[in-house]
Formats: sequence, C-alpha cells, structure tokens
Amino acid sequence: MTSLRSWCALASMAAAGCTVAPHWPAPEVVASRLTGVSALIVMDRTGGSLDTPALMENQLHQADALRMALTTSPSIQAALARVHQAYAEAYQQRLLPNPLLSVVLKFPIHGGAPTAEPGISADLLALLQKPGKIKAAESRLRAASAEAVVVVLDTLAQAQECYARAQSLDAMMPVLRQRQQLTERLADIARSRLTAGEGTRLDVTTLEAQKIELEVEIAERELERQEGRLELARLIGQPSGTIEWQLDSWNAMNAEDTMVQAWIQAGLDHRPEITASIWELRALGVEFAQARWDGFEAMEVGAAGEGTVKSGARDWAIGPALTVPLPLFDWGQARRDLVGARRLEAAHLLNDKRRQIVEEIRRAHGAYRAAVDAHQRVSQELIPLLQQRRNEADSQYRAGQSDIISLILADQDLQAAQIRRIELECRTAISRARLHRAVGGSGVAVPKPATQPAPAVTIQQNNEGI
Repeated sequence: MTSLRSWCALASMAAAGCTVAPHWPAPEVVASRLTGVSALIVMDRTGGSLDTPALMENQLHQADALRMALTTSPSIQAALARVHQAYAEAYQQRLLPNPLLSVVLKFPIHGGAPTAEPGISADLLALLQKPGKIKAAESRLRAASAEAVVVVLDTLAQAQECYARAQSLDAMMPVLRQRQQLTERLADIARSRLTAGEGTRLDVTTLEAQKIELEVEIAERELERQEGRLELARLIGQPSGTIEWQLDSWNAMNAEDTMVQAWIQAGLDHRPEITASIWELRALGVEFAQARWDGFEAMEVGAAGEGTVKSGARDWAIGPALTVPLPLFDWGQARRDLVGARRLEAAHLLNDKRRQIVEEIRRAHGAYRAAVDAHQRVSQELIPLLQQRRNEADSQYRAGQSDIISLILADQDLQAAQIRRIELECRTAISRARLHRAVGGSGVAVPKPATQPAPAVTIQQNNEGI
C-alpha cells in the first residue's frame, strides 16, 4: 500500500509539473535588442498579402524602409511560425501520456459464468523520461528562437544594403548626365576644330567612342537602378507598387575605430547562430543521458482486476501490475552511440561556426576599414586636387592661355572622382552593415575591448554545462 501511494504521489507531481505551458523564448525581444529597432516583429496569423498598403507620400526614408522590411518579411514570419511549432512540441512533451484501459472477457468452454479481467496501465518509462524530454524540447525551442533572430538580422542587412545601393545610384545619375553633356561639348569642339583645319579626325573619333561608351554606361546604371528599386519594393512588401520614391540623401558616417579583437569578442558573445548551436547541443546532451533507458521501452505500470462468480455472487480481485522487459540483447547501447555521435558532430559544427564567425568579422572589418580609408583619400585629397586643377584650368582659359578642352577635361576628371566618391560611400555603407551583421546586429556594434580570448569549446565543457 505504501508503494502504491508513492507511485500515486509521483504521478500527481508529474501531472502538476508537466501540464504547465513552456516559457515563450521571445525572439522578437531578442531581435529588437540586437537590431536596435523596437517593437516591430509581430506574428502575422493571416498568411500575409501580396502588397501592403502603399506609402502616403512619395518619400521612402531609410528608417521606414527598414521597418517595413522587418514587419512584412515572409521569411521572418515563416521563422516565427517555426518557433511556434517548436513551442507546440515543447508543450506536447509536458503532457502526460494517456493511460491504457484493457478489458478481457473469458467464457468457460464447459459452461459457467464468464469472467472479466479489466486493467489500466501507463507507460512507466515515458513518465520517467518526461523531465528529460521536456528539457530537450525546450532547448530546441530556444534554438528555433535563435534561428528566427538569424533570419531577422539577415533581412535587416539585406534591406540596408539594398537601400544603400539605391541611394548611390540616385546620387550617381546626375553626375553621369553632367559627364555626358561635357563629352558632347568636347566632341562638338573637336568637330569644329576639324572643320577649321585645326584638329584631327582621330580626336573626333576618340570622343565619339567615349560618348557612346558613356551612353552605354548610363543605360546600364539606369537598368541597375531599376532592378535595385524592384528588389527594395519586394523587401518592403510592395512588389507591385511604384518604385519611383525619393530616398534619403547620404549621411556622413563616423568611422568606427574599435580594434578587430573587440569586434570578434562581440560576435562570439552575441551571434544567434552560436546560441542556436549551443541549445541544440544541450538537447543532444539530454538525449544522450536518457539513452540508457532505451532497453526498457515496454515497461508499464498499472492495476489489473479479475471478476469471478462464486455462489451466485461476483467476486473481484484487484492488484498492481508491472510489465518489465528483460534487456538481454538491446540495452540501449546502439542508441547511446548514435546520440553520442550526433552530439560530437554538433560540438565540432559549433567550433566550425565560431571559426567562420571570426573569419567573417575579420573580413568585414578589413573591408570596412579599406572602404573608409579610400573614401577619405578621395574626399580629402583627390577631389580637392582635381578641384584646384579645374580652377586653374578655368583661370588659364579666361586669361586666353589655353583652350576650352583643358577646362572640359578637368571638369570630366573631377566628375569621375565624384562618381568614385559616391561608389566608395556606397561600399562604406554596405561594409558597415555587413560588419554589424557579422557581430550580431547594430545593437551590439560598439563593443568594448576584449580582456581575454573566448574559451574554446570542448567535449568536456559540453558534458558539464551543456
């Protein structure tokens, strides 16, 4: 009787602890912290629509574009749906298995009253493994949440790069038009000089070829501008809407001079890809610990009764029932080896992911610093020199010391340098966005210098903490 009461108490405590819903990991909160954009990620339970409501005005600010990209992205919504799937699985693991009711009726061959043998049983192994399965399911729930944050960061970085390219092409087109006008003026002058007998046919041919090359470049840039805006329209949830918005002008960006080691430490601390891998490794660790029970899969506990008729009255006999398999051949050794190999694979993949993150950060940091340095040299050294050359050519032309061709060539070189500066501004903005993505979002883009290197992940550490 004492044993029966103990089992009943254990079942009651398990029922009380396993029917509570799991804790929601709140990927939207984590994404808001890492991106620096608050209260934007909300689950859409309607399936979405082809086009979201159009803008009230023809101005598409960068902040609005990023907000629309995050709130209307089908990829983010699909990732959130996967988190809800993992949540449902975690909740399912908290539910107790239904008991099994069995009734056996026996009819005597030589006559007499039939007997009934009712019984009720439950999967004892499932009850014993329930805490571990709950822990593994909740670890995978948090892994799914971290993977959803990865999708949010990727979407944000993609929108930032697309908007920067659109800005650069908008800023580049007027300069290209000015170059086209200068080339046409230069070609007209060359033809006039040829007519007057002062020039050569080679000058005219060369300038005509430059004019055609510039027209082809303008056409290619215009096509690139249209394709970039179509991509941006898709990202903000308006693939069928207008693409002729007015975008923000370029903003001056301060160079971030933090040492690369500080960026690496920030990436290792905040990248959600590492978080997802760690939670998966923890889930496999729980499954490895539970694999020792696989040889007792058919173990059941319950109660059985038997009813017989004696002297015209039915007599019942009731007692506990226990079914225990004999693990003679399969005691879970193969299952432990399988889970152990998966766990080892996950540990090595986590280490490989850390190495890839370090490489990504170093690449992004190097590209960002190179873009910043090149932009500063063009802006602070090359363009002022070309501007000075243009002013000197203008002074000489006004004084009658040179012809207009020298002035037009100086203008043309100056405009080419201005296009180069716009391209470097775009590259700087894109490399900065990629650097922020590499460390886990703009919300952690100002890391403190690391005091010591991050510890390496080993199997021994996984056994203790994962």
